[in-house]
Amino acid sequence: MSSKVIRRDDVISLETRQSIASRYHSVTKAINREFWDSPSETAHSLYVGSYGRNTAINTSDIDILIEIPEDEYYRHSYIKGNGQSRLLQAVKDAIESTYSRSDIRADGQVVKITFSDGMKFEVLPAFPQMRWIDNVTYNYPDTNMGGNWRTTDPKSEQRAMQEKNNSSSGLLCATCKHIRTIRDDFYLSYHLSGILIDSFVYLAMDGWRFTNGDENALSLSRSYEQVLLDYYNQISRTGVFAPSLSAPGSGIRVDTSKGWDILGKILNKMV
Repeated sequence: MSSKVIRRDDVISLETRQSIASRYHSVTKAINREFWDSPSETAHSLYVGSYGRNTAINTSDIDILIEIPEDEYYRHSYIKGNGQSRLLQAVKDAIESTYSRSDIRADGQVVKITFSDGMKFEVLPAFPQMRWIDNVTYNYPDTNMGGNWRTTDPKSEQRAMQEKNNSSSGLLCATCKHIRTIRDDFYLSYHLSGILIDSFVYLAMDGWRFTNGDENALSLSRSYEQVLLDYYNQISRTGVFAPSLSAPGSGIRVDTSKGWDILGKILNKMV
């Protein structure tokens, strides 16, 4: 493939997206039936992660967030012996009522579903917290270290990504997908998270954009790819610690302790 960023529309085919939507509705319905006494296939849920930010290139991780009633939060907060783990198990049991033959496991913060065709879902049960206008933050369970609650703000992240992608005429998402493609082609055995990629590109691209529908215009003079690498080198620090990075929109700190060096290798390949 070219080392230069080009437009990447329809990376995931329409047929595959339809399959994702069908399974999304079924998983949502199973959890709504258990926790909300509702048959809705869409209420209380949304796509999150790379798929929700429109930067995914495959179906290895389709992340969905599903709201759980507030009383379940308080009930599991005061359960002795890792209530977060018990909540994940309850969500797992609800999903198994619909997908009894799929491989379903509670793992860390999510319930993972592996379908027979290789598609993978990660279901994040979450509790709405602060609400304002068209946004909401969520608490979600983390079963590690005895169990605790963490915070996420996916809607702010999605809105920020969409606005910048629109203002860059699609360059933001095209770049994030391009980096993922190189990662999967050359560094698949290493960990480089989607949120690290998206957060870095969001900051590094500055005001660059596709112009007049001509993606090749970006390779003139000092290339766009060189700008990304220069920014990476600028914020990298000497020593073992990776730089501080925040997610777009939400400002939530992104873990750069894993994958930062791989991102650098990818950017050098692009240049």
